Amino acid sequence: MEDATTNLEHDKKLEINTSRQFVPWLAEQNISLAFTTYQAGKVFFIGLQPNGQLSVFERTLDRCMGLYTEGNSLYISTLYQLWRFENTLETGQEYQDYDAFYVPQMSYVTGDLDIHDVTLVNGELIFVNTLFSCLATVSPTHSFIPLWQPPFISKIAAEDRCHLNGLAIRDFKPRYVTAVSQSDLAEGWREQRQNGGCVIDVQSDEIIATGLSMPHSPRYYQEKLWLHNSGTGEFGYIDINSGEFNPIAFCPGYLRGLAFSSDFAIVGLSKPRGNKTFSGLLLNERLNQQNASARGGLFVIDLNRGDIVHSLTIDGIVHELYDVVVLPKIRRPMAIGFKSDEIRRVITIGEHSTIN
Repeated sequence: MEDATTNLEHDKKLEINTSRQFVPWLAEQNISLAFTTYQAGKVFFIGLQPNGQLSVFERTLDRCMGLYTEGNSLYISTLYQLWRFENTLETGQEYQDYDAFYVPQMSYVTGDLDIHDVTLVNGELIFVNTLFSCLATVSPTHSFIPLWQPPFISKIAAEDRCHLNGLAIRDFKPRYVTAVSQSDLAEGWREQRQNGGCVIDVQSDEIIATGLSMPHSPRYYQEKLWLHNSGTGEFGYIDINSGEFNPIAFCPGYLRGLAFSSDFAIVGLSKPRGNKTFSGLLLNERLNQQNASARGGLFVIDLNRGDIVHSLTIDGIVHELYDVVVLPKIRRPMAIGFKSDEIRRVITIGEHSTIN
């Protein structure tokens, strides 16, 4: 195992350990990673130092959750805002040995909507508005604009009725969402965590899969709809025709966050929030049967074999991860934060224009 330790606020420690081949795998794939932990309020950037060792960079963002990257842009949902960070470096440029330098450029103040997954579709920012049980977009004049709601949700209300959480894009359109239940009552999903989960086709309003346990992070990749059956600790895919969930790997933790690089999936694992987090879930039973404890961090899974081939584990004050993204062709990313005056001195100038 290789490890890296970083100091967080108030001298608390975070220890990150990697399997032996995790760092060479990052180099081979020519990628870096970013992941969020809302519990600790941090976004982490994982890459390679110039000497080839692991690089860990973190910034504080209150209750950061959903992540999405496209081109030079990185979108992050936080407690009451949606942020767009922009990589200001050109290809081949570096800043203090970092080859990606993300600067906050824009935010929408949404209020506390408990935003989960975030994506960009044909230039439109779309997010899962979990509190109001709908898909929504941003507005220059309002907290959000509703776009779609599950067929069983009768009213757009701040009641988190079904715990809508995940969104998958197919053919450049919002296509599949995950929900913990089909409840139409305020926080009714909490009573259906074991097997009330479902997948809904946004285009047809058809419920294409049921009987899932707290599903999260649906992603359409290589002609398959992948997701986490988080309550069982299983990563797999949905047969869209039959609705059957096909697990390919069991992971010792509560799964959230999913990204891909070639024939590999990068999945996020969380430890239990408290004694009751896993209660009544098959995940807890399987961990007990295997005499194992839940882990936090990232696992790399071979999509062809279902083997967990690499890992990054986290110990210390970080217990829960939400989302992870791949940053292609970036070796070592960093971002400007809000807690120092560095942001005052980072100024970029766009291309010269003219007044008509």
